[in-house]
Amino acid sequence: MPVSARTASTSTTGAASTAYPRGRTRTPSTNAADARALTQVLFEQISRLEPGTPEHARVRAALIEVNLPLVRYAAARFRSRNEPMEDVVQVGTIGLINAIDRFDPERGVQFPTFAMPTVVGEIKRYFRDNVRTVHVPRRLHELWVQVSGAIEDLTVLHGRSPTTAEIAERLKLSEEEVLACLEAGRAYHATSLEAAQEGDGAPGLLDRLGYEDPALSGVEHRDLVRHLLVQLPERERRILLLRYFGNLTQSQISAELGVSQMHVSRLLSRSFARLRSANQLET
Repeated sequence: MPVSARTASTSTTGAASTAYPRGRTRTPSTNAADARALTQVLFEQISRLEPGTPEHARVRAALIEVNLPLVRYAAARFRSRNEPMEDVVQVGTIGLINAIDRFDPERGVQFPTFAMPTVVGEIKRYFRDNVRTVHVPRRLHELWVQVSGAIEDLTVLHGRSPTTAEIAERLKLSEEEVLACLEAGRAYHATSLEAAQEGDGAPGLLDRLGYEDPALSGVEHRDLVRHLLVQLPERERRILLLRYFGNLTQSQISAELGVSQMHVSRLLSRSFARLRSANQLET
């Protein structure tokens, strides 16, 4: 767990209340609008303070605490990575601190808009450099760094997630290479097939895998037999159906068709010869 982020976040508990205007009580229901307004007030205060002074440190700590919900929101996007959420939040807090230190209110940009790419980028770098357990080719790993940076830049530029074509054009890569990098970027953990899934009573991956149907091996044979049967004369085809699908004996078939059992035997032998000959021609 990143120590610097833990230290910064734990030191903010009393600092935020110090930075609030007098007479205003902070409650858990403080909404996003209140947080933005308070952030603006705190940046106005910190701009007038000398870096390194105790008052500057208190206001900076208050800024961190007020904007921690932004970090939690960004961290929630990585829940599928099977990494402890507390660690992801701590890493995102480092990005938040960097954003606070670099933010210039005079540029006319809202702080959440400025900070989100930095927070998300810090979390992505953490996953890229520290928690990957699935081997990815070096070239794809290096390209993923470029693709990840391009995604962040294009997201800020267009105000939306970029398309594969836009990323490819920016990096002078083919769309196939970009897609391969995106797939490699998601290859962090090999999940055990027997690992328990989230939710009570949810089956594991092993329980949800399909099984090999033993009847599949006979599909091609049945299709071939059907194809060969239609090439036989109608009476021979009927005899085969009665013998092997109706499970009748040769004597029962002879009684059914009004012919001798010997004739039924000869017709069966001739049918088998024709089927084998046709099968050899097919192969």
